[in-house]
Amino acid sequence: MKKTFQLTHPKIKLPRLVEAIKYEVKKYIKRERRKTLPQDVDFWDFDCRFGADEATSEVIHLSEINKYISQAETKELASFYLEILVKPGRRTKKPQTKPGAF
Repeated sequence: MKKTFQLTHPKIKLPRLVEAIKYEVKKYIKRERRKTLPQDVDFWDFDCRFGADEATSEVIHLSEINKYISQAETKELASFYLEILVKPGRRTKKPQTKPGAF
């Protein structure tokens, strides 16, 4: 999903518009996670970018999307750019520590 969301609408008020955007993003993520995994993949991972426009967007974590959307609302931005790309994720084992060592 690469999309520029508008935070202005002649009939819809800003708080309702923001909630609709958050719902659309949540629905997209759930839809992508439901897709069948390839054989050597453990889970679906996401690369996310957020900014006022595509050129100035910066990398963010998936769990921070709602926080950044709320910040765009408080900063009264006219629009913002959000990019969520799906990639395969593989779990890695944690390194074993020796017993009694910290």
